[in-house]
Amino acid sequence: MTAVRCVDLCKTYRQGDQDIKALDHLSIEVEEGGFVCLSSPSGGGTSTLLNAIGGLDKPDSGEVYIAGERIDNLSKGDLAELRLHRIGFVFQAFNLIPVLSARENVEFVMQVQGVPAAERRGKSLEILEEVGLQGLEDRLPSEMSGGQQQRVAVARAIVSNPALVLADEPTANLDSKTADELIDLFKHLNEHHGTTFIIATHDQRVMAYAKRLVRMLDGRIVEQIDQNAA
Repeated sequence: MTAVRCVDLCKTYRQGDQDIKALDHLSIEVEEGGFVCLSSPSGGGTSTLLNAIGGLDKPDSGEVYIAGERIDNLSKGDLAELRLHRIGFVFQAFNLIPVLSARENVEFVMQVQGVPAAERRGKSLEILEEVGLQGLEDRLPSEMSGGQQQRVAVARAIVSNPALVLADEPTANLDSKTADELIDLFKHLNEHHGTTFIIATHDQRVMAYAKRLVRMLDGRIVEQIDQNAA
């Protein structure tokens, strides 16, 4: 089954006195359980594509489907519900809430979902252990390393078992050992939980695991490589 389908997406930004085509009639499909890496030079459109897929930004034209449901024409409220229940996000900047502990950051999404407190606590502790943060549950983000903060962000993204995880340069701020550990975690989730990953990255280690590489330039797909067949 198709997890994500984008049809003829266009998105133009105004930069000074120039129009920049971030997406230029781009179409792509990602199957359930896929692990796709998007790469491009700076400004090539990968982040814009992730934002369109996640409903964070609407294309000027074209269509976006998640599990067969068209989402680009949904209201802001419906998009928020979609992101809350079906999509996990991992950002380069972590985006943790600084006044909340690791556990509270992970619980936050479940709290918004209305999950009872005892269930939230149990799930958050379980997922923090799975990402290697057992014993650090009560630390604030400021008391954690960059790698530990990224693990909290990953735990928050996956605690509700979203079918789709979108990650934008998730290893960019990590040392090589921590980045390798994060990639191993993504691999585990992909292989054992069937989570679909779409990752924008310049990291060759992430690309080496990807089932499919998608290279973009000036808002277009210029090359796709099926690494399962390689």
